[in-house]
Formats: sequence, C-alpha cells, structure tokens
Amino acid sequence: MEIIKVSSKSVPQKVAGALSNIFREKTSEAEMQAVGAGALNQAVKGIIIARGFLAPLGKDLKVTPSFSDVIINGEERTAIKLLIEVK
Repeated sequence: MEIIKVSSKSVPQKVAGALSNIFREKTSEAEMQAVGAGALNQAVKGIIIARGFLAPLGKDLKVTPSFSDVIINGEERTAIKLLIEVK
C-alpha cells in the first residue's frame, strides 16, 4: 500500500496530485500520515481536492482516520493515519 507522508508545509494541490495518481493506477487504497494539526489540515485539503480530480472518472473517496505511533528523529510521536479507499 502507498503511504503519503504529509507535513504542515505540504502543498495541498501536490498532495492531491499524488493521491489521484495512486488511484488512477487501479490501486483501491492508500494511506496518509500526518503529525500535528497543520499537517492534518494540509492532508484533508489534499483529499478534498483529489475528490474533485477523481469525480470525472466516477470515483469517490472514503476516509477512515486512526492513530499511529511513528518514530521521528529518534522520538516516538503520535500520528494521524488516514486510510483512503475508492468507493
């Protein structure tokens, strides 16, 4: 499964493009990871924009959020994991 890591400095249009490309290649699910409110904000914006890119292809997205522990610079942090599926 593809994992897209999103930061607070990620450009939502680029996140949307990466996500859309994954689903155009016939993959039915992807995962996004975001640590912090700013990163989650950019990830959600990217998902919203990607829905617009995929709508003409007859695809819609379902998002399931969860928590995940990740190691960043040797430190354990809690990330938001977004499982994204085509419905």
